[in-house]
Amino acid sequence: MIRILIADDHHVVRRGLVFFLKTQKDIEIVGEAKNGEEAVKLAQELNPDLILMDLVMPVMDGIKATKLIKNKHPEIEIMMLTSFSDQDHVIPAIEAGAAGYQLKDIEPDELVRSIRKLLDGENSLHPKATTHLLSRISRSHQPPHLVHELTKREREVLVELSKGKSNKEIASSLYITEKTVKTHISNIFAKLEVSDRTQAALYAVKHGLVTGE
Repeated sequence: MIRILIADDHHVVRRGLVFFLKTQKDIEIVGEAKNGEEAVKLAQELNPDLILMDLVMPVMDGIKATKLIKNKHPEIEIMMLTSFSDQDHVIPAIEAGAAGYQLKDIEPDELVRSIRKLLDGENSLHPKATTHLLSRISRSHQPPHLVHELTKREREVLVELSKGKSNKEIASSLYITEKTVKTHISNIFAKLEVSDRTQAALYAVKHGLVTGE
């Protein structure tokens, strides 16, 4: 079961999410929070697999709550579910530790797919969020030497990962097993000093292994 905590200050939004997500056989709603402060408290008490986090909330916003939760519980995945798609909201949310970013106008079925993809270790970013991140990374300055730590096969896996492919798809493309793909990805994260697929993909774009198109 995927155990989900919903954090949103609007009762109607929470009810709508609960109503739909409860129809999924592999999803359990373990709690609801009206603001970031409640989300932090419930994350500690309930230890959910994933939190659907609104950005703008009273008492404590979603970005501050995400930072606090990820500092104490890095294993909890956080997906921002918001109405804001501008870089002033996207960038701070990802930097705070959110691994997913979707807009509230997302179709319910697509939201469920995004949740499952995120917990499967795949990218779960709205296209506008991806665009802002690529723009930000293209202007940043990172030492390129870490790329040279990768083996040829690890670079190949990184390129495929950066295209948004799942472990199964990467394995098929490179004619290796999914277990081998997971090992390579673990090594890539360690060598590039990143913690998730999104950061690894952005690093690959920054250093010219793949294009940002």
